[in-house]
Amino acid sequence: MQAMAIATVCEFGGAVLAGSRVADTIRNKILDVDDFESNPSVLMLGMLCALVGSSLWLTLATKIGLPVSTTHSIVGGIIGVGIAAIGGGGVHWGWDGVSQVFAAWFIAPGISAGFAMIIFGITKYGVLERSRPLHNGLMMIPAYFGVTSAILAMVIVWKGAASLDLDDWSAGQILGCVFGVAGGVVVLYATFLLPFLYRRLVKEDWTLKNWEVIKGPLLWKRGPVPPVPEGHTRQIVQDYYRGHGGNPHLDPVLAPNLPAVPESGSDIESNEKKASVTPEPTLTRHAKSKLEATAEPLLTWRGFYLRAKYYFFHGVDRDVVSEQIGVNGKHHGFAASFLARDLTKVHQPVKHYDNKTEHLYSFLQVMTASTASFAHGANDVSNAVGPLSAIYLIWRSGETSSKSPVPIWVLAYGGAAISIGLWTYGYNLMINLGNRLTLHSPSRGFSMELGAATTVILATRLGLPISTTQCITGATVGVGLCSGTLKAINWRMIAWIYFGWLITLPVAGLISGGIMGIIINAPRWDLPTPSA
Repeated sequence: MQAMAIATVCEFGGAVLAGSRVADTIRNKILDVDDFESNPSVLMLGMLCALVGSSLWLTLATKIGLPVSTTHSIVGGIIGVGIAAIGGGGVHWGWDGVSQVFAAWFIAPGISAGFAMIIFGITKYGVLERSRPLHNGLMMIPAYFGVTSAILAMVIVWKGAASLDLDDWSAGQILGCVFGVAGGVVVLYATFLLPFLYRRLVKEDWTLKNWEVIKGPLLWKRGPVPPVPEGHTRQIVQDYYRGHGGNPHLDPVLAPNLPAVPESGSDIESNEKKASVTPEPTLTRHAKSKLEATAEPLLTWRGFYLRAKYYFFHGVDRDVVSEQIGVNGKHHGFAASFLARDLTKVHQPVKHYDNKTEHLYSFLQVMTASTASFAHGANDVSNAVGPLSAIYLIWRSGETSSKSPVPIWVLAYGGAAISIGLWTYGYNLMINLGNRLTLHSPSRGFSMELGAATTVILATRLGLPISTTQCITGATVGVGLCSGTLKAINWRMIAWIYFGWLITLPVAGLISGGIMGIIINAPRWDLPTPSA
């Protein structure tokens, strides 16, 4: 729930503050709008068909868990309607148009992988594999906080936020803002988060509550840690590798799904009985919510409330991590069963690091995830509203124009819509883009997100509508390769993702172009004029 709320704010902010530059690229660089000057309504129809065709394909792909690109779909739809309306000559195939977009699709995953490998390499050899990883992590985290906040500030002020009218800022003002934000975040870390982490991780204070982070410097003067009472089970930090790799028979997540293992010296008949016992199915949070909703009659206030709650929050109630592994040892759907089988073999080669040190990066990962969400909103939301912006501008002015600004309300509309999709339907892709690619942990997730966000932000600054999906996939593969073996990556899932990328452009183009061709070539009849 907290992650969804943070993503909603950042996606919406990225779309509104830094989205108009890419939306302008989608609208103007793919098609020659001057060809529609004599009949702007045809361009309106084309943009509508592009939205319908790309939306149909995106909805279907999301339903089957195929992580396709919104950018691919929108560009494919616009190319399709352009060919249907004015022929292939009306599409900008050169470097200033479609070719530049195509090149960015191939280059972006490699750049993201490079950034992520550099970031995780510094983390791996500078923190995780040192003799005192926790101590080194406490010293390195401020630098990461500063870099991440600087990148986020840069995308807003470095000519990225056209809606804030910051184009007249001087280089000194931009640098002052970027470094000022980075310095302020580092000061906040040193004041509040550092004493909190030191008390929890180094002192192992089991009495410390999460909200006590606001006490900041007062935690340095807190007294000695009281002894742990007998029977106390609260962990200082969670096991971030629980359910992934290692000995599956000793793992509390995987063990219930495995047959019993005979113990040395035990009775054979007893062991056969143990092996024949089928563990009771473990209900997920989503299944419990559905069972609770259907247990009450619909025509009661409680029944109506529980059903409404289930349908609205069914995407939030999904335990994505458990479903990545499989519920009760089974994956739902043919594609998931094929793509996610033998995940233990993929996770086992990946080295496990100290959980306390990983916990440091869980705080940092919140910030990098926010940065990635902001970058996603700045790029993908803009791609989606590019055709809608063209429709609105033609409807308002009655003419085509390549210089008209994108209205703020259009960007806000797109940001709100993508947030609703995240809450209700996004779990289909979260399941496939997590541990099914390679083993994740806070330090690895931080490196993936920061590497992908950096690439997306640079592309947004250059006005390139690249695929955010490709960036995060490339970053994930890059971090997975840092394990030193190809076995740490689920290549079946990579092939599935690339399959989606390859077919998205022609499929979206065919659907959109087909709709456009049917409408503009439909038979017309002159209706008789009624007599006086």
